[in-house]
Amino acid sequence: MLIGIDASRAVTAHPTGTEVYSQRIIQTLLALDSPHRFRLYFRSTPSAAAFPSAELRVIPFPRLWTHLRLSWEMARRPPDVLFVPAHVLPLVHPRAVVTIHDLGYLYFPEAHPWRQRLYLDLSTRWNARAAAHLLADSEATKADLVARYGTPPEKITVAYPGVDETLGPVHDPATVEAVKARYGITGDYFLYLGTLQPRKNLIRLVEAFAKFEIRNLKSEIHLVLAGKRGWLYEDLFAEVRRLGLEGRVLFPGYIPDEDKAALLSGALAFIFPSLYEGFGLPVLEAQACGCPVITSTTSSLPEVAGDAALLVDPSDTTAIAACLQHIATSPALREILIERGFANARRFSWSTCAQSVLGVIEQCAASALCREQE
Repeated sequence: MLIGIDASRAVTAHPTGTEVYSQRIIQTLLALDSPHRFRLYFRSTPSAAAFPSAELRVIPFPRLWTHLRLSWEMARRPPDVLFVPAHVLPLVHPRAVVTIHDLGYLYFPEAHPWRQRLYLDLSTRWNARAAAHLLADSEATKADLVARYGTPPEKITVAYPGVDETLGPVHDPATVEAVKARYGITGDYFLYLGTLQPRKNLIRLVEAFAKFEIRNLKSEIHLVLAGKRGWLYEDLFAEVRRLGLEGRVLFPGYIPDEDKAALLSGALAFIFPSLYEGFGLPVLEAQACGCPVITSTTSSLPEVAGDAALLVDPSDTTAIAACLQHIATSPALREILIERGFANARRFSWSTCAQSVLGVIEQCAASALCREQE
């Protein structure tokens, strides 16, 4: 069988959640022992070494790449099944499998620019209707698809993403300090890693940190909000200034993969108070690096974090501040969360995810073949 994959989101310079998913699931699918051939479609030329044993089709196009150029490719040379891991299904397509990552734009529309919100709604509706089968990152996302778009539950398979198996604790203090120095971080710190955007609830985190600071005797503790700027982030910087926390709240920018483990290993805790997540991969990355986690009681986050995190109402800044205080003053609690975190992160594997994805693709191909023979 020839499996086509929209790999356009797998070669981003600074990948975030969906781009990481796209890259890792494609690479793991290629590494499986299967009889199938893979054809990957790109807008720009990737590194051939990143995707061995696959046919690479680079089809550049200035605008509307998916619905015009990829559709044209599907009409002329269709694969047996098309897999779209992190994007929208082209208008012209063969039998297709699409991953839906989250529906957060429906729950918190104010956290998205209106054009993006409209695009996300229309593209997800199209994916849900036109795909032969859907993959969801979590049971929470599957439930959202059923409730909000009326998707039949039997059309959706949950395939949990994995955690990078190379991520682990950095035990060398000199390495941790060198990475901290690279980003201007001194002393103890709480860490957030992710895009700076409203859905991540960072304004409330800053407000909670300000409450923590009032009763905190360790003045060297910082709040590090690491990640690239997304959208509608200006209010976050304004809130830091309003609360007089310049120099206490640090913005080191995007953190490359090679520095992520050291920053997580050196943190007092990883704080992820997001309003909504379809999965929450950073929670697992922190746990794999031996970093205690504080995260939200909402959406998929309890499902992903298991019993290895402090769960908090993301709208309650007093409760978030109390969690910060608890972590900062209880080494025993930190050790419990670290050990539970290691065990929880081991539940999630890219190999298991890829096997589930391939199974769905094979089922869709078999279903199409049966229909042709009827």
